Amino acid sequence: MSIKSFLPRTRWGDHVVHFVKFVKAHHRLPSKRMLINDALYRLKVSAEIEDPLRVLVSDKEYVKLYVAAKVGDVYNVPTLAVLRSMQEVRTYAFPEVCCIKPTHLSGKVLLRHRGEPLDFAEIAHWFSLNRYHATRERNYRTLQPKVIVEPLLFGGSAVLDYKFFCYRGKARLIQIDFDRANGHTRKYFDRNWSEQDYSMGYPRNKALFEKPLALEKMTRLADTLSEDFGFIRVDLYAEGDTVLVGEITNCHGNAHKRFIPVSAEAIASRLLFD
Repeated sequence: MSIKSFLPRTRWGDHVVHFVKFVKAHHRLPSKRMLINDALYRLKVSAEIEDPLRVLVSDKEYVKLYVAAKVGDVYNVPTLAVLRSMQEVRTYAFPEVCCIKPTHLSGKVLLRHRGEPLDFAEIAHWFSLNRYHATRERNYRTLQPKVIVEPLLFGGSAVLDYKFFCYRGKARLIQIDFDRANGHTRKYFDRNWSEQDYSMGYPRNKALFEKPLALEKMTRLADTLSEDFGFIRVDLYAEGDTVLVGEITNCHGNAHKRFIPVSAEAIASRLLFD
């Protein structure tokens, strides 16, 4: 039985869960040092994680209001519909090509390319979930279950997202994920596109990867979108010179992702925080 299943859903219970899971993930105690996972841990056990702005950007519908206010609606993925109940889901005429995902969860998505039958059982399951119950990340605790429908980006081809780790309004470390479904790997770069010789959570991808055409635009957007936070991750999609915001993430990997090698966390943390 998981520890989170019997500890109360209170700040104290959440703190215990986070402490135990941090030790299990990193084989050490959390510290006050400016290390990436320790900074994420301190964020999620503090009151800051429930700041209304952090809660707002955790919702995939409402984060678009923040993006529009900060940099303009042109950088938002268009919204085709927001469905607030299974009744609305069942009566909505879904486009034959679209992206369907819950606004209150993370990592859940259905992609429709050619009018395939929809998995209504999966969507109904989304409405029953609260991410806070699974992860104890309190910024998700009060989010209302909804489903958002968006067009498939850039013609429906596989789209890379660029995850910008930002500190005090400056994007400093960039993560790119490859082959999520089969042999997941990652690359890391600094803001000037100098590749880093480490990874986090998954093995390092060693293939050559060209500097994206829109890197300067993405970096500027990440800087602006992160300036109201201390430590935050801004996720962007790009094709050519076109850039769209994917999401804004408060606590990367729930502070559980180990560096490969472990010693690289200090190197990455100096890049991010110094």
